[in-house]
Amino acid sequence: MQPFFYSFVVVFNYICKIITDNMKRICPVCKCEFDGRVDKKFCCDQCRNTFNNRQNQDVINYSRNINRILKNNRRVLSEFFGKNTYKIHRDKLIAAGFNFDYLTNIYKTKTGKIYYFCYDLGYLNHDDGSCTLVERKEYVD
Repeated sequence: MQPFFYSFVVVFNYICKIITDNMKRICPVCKCEFDGRVDKKFCCDQCRNTFNNRQNQDVINYSRNINRILKNNRRVLSEFFGKNTYKIHRDKLIAAGFNFDYLTNIYKTKTGKIYYFCYDLGYLNHDDGSCTLVERKEYVD
């Protein structure tokens, strides 16, 4: 049984080699013909990287835009917090470029107060349209 299996594998490999030698593959990125392994899809690493970067471009851009907004929100809160301004009107934050739709977490106290955080800095909304700026110490540790 062993010799038959061995000869079958040899013949199968020989037929696959004949088929793949005659079959030229075309790189999907640069459209050039190339040789190589049967399962090879790209002619070089540069084409493979280009293809994968194009595939992931939408996801990367989406994440990049959200991170840019979050960093901007953190910067705005930091600027006011650094000036020892702990109570500020929402309109001033909006004028400084703060986007209230993006935050990293929400903290609800036992008394029912809701703090909105952008990384370690956050704010507490008041009914009169003002916000109290706070720093969450857990992130500093």
